[in-house]
Amino acid sequence: MTTNYDDTDDASHDETETPADDEAPVDDPAARTPGGGAAPEPQPIEPAAPEAFGLVQAFWGGGKGKTTAAMGMGFRAAGHGYRVHMLQFMKGGADSVEGVRGEYNAIAAVPGFTYENAGHYGWHGLLDGSADDEHEAKVTAAFERAEALVAAAGEADLTEPFPLDGDHEDGVHMLILDELLYAVDRGLVDPEAVVALAESKPDGLELVLTGSHAAPDYLDGVADLITNVRKVAHPFDDGQRARRGTEY
Repeated sequence: MTTNYDDTDDASHDETETPADDEAPVDDPAARTPGGGAAPEPQPIEPAAPEAFGLVQAFWGGGKGKTTAAMGMGFRAAGHGYRVHMLQFMKGGADSVEGVRGEYNAIAAVPGFTYENAGHYGWHGLLDGSADDEHEAKVTAAFERAEALVAAAGEADLTEPFPLDGDHEDGVHMLILDELLYAVDRGLVDPEAVVALAESKPDGLELVLTGSHAAPDYLDGVADLITNVRKVAHPFDDGQRARRGTEY
């Protein structure tokens, strides 16, 4: 409690209690944060289980950053010791992309984060030397793979940690299906099949879907989060090719 006093230099008139050096003032907002206002420090990654996973997220739009956002969230989850797996549709390489992928190198270096690429060389519908029926076959197999991974998660106890070096076929806490929505956009996957997949997932599985320049209206009421990544400007429009370290 502070006692009123006249405006002088005499500190003896001020009866305000001064907090100890290791105590934050009671009116300091930082004192109410989990870390007490201290800057977060990196911690060793140990197997853990999330307390609040189980949503369906979708990232679509004509802007760059859909896959980047999904992978960034995957790295964040893996940093907490949760088991994450990414299955990539469509992206099997192109003449504008080198054989090495920076994201694959980074994923391989992070405990608990794995990936698999189920794409075909080139892009569906483009005259780039790849056959559309081969793209379709790859997508069909990838979607069956996605269904198997969701089913495997349903057989696992998602309230428990998984070994960070364990097999993703034994269950994961977060499953990223990259470019699945693009496969729907290209007519290679039935949108109702995606809805059925999302509705079949176990309660504790965080399901992340990316891709498509067209609005995935079929996910309305199904996905808990839908983000439209809009394009305002893109260097590709000026002829800039994919750059190592930003696009791959």
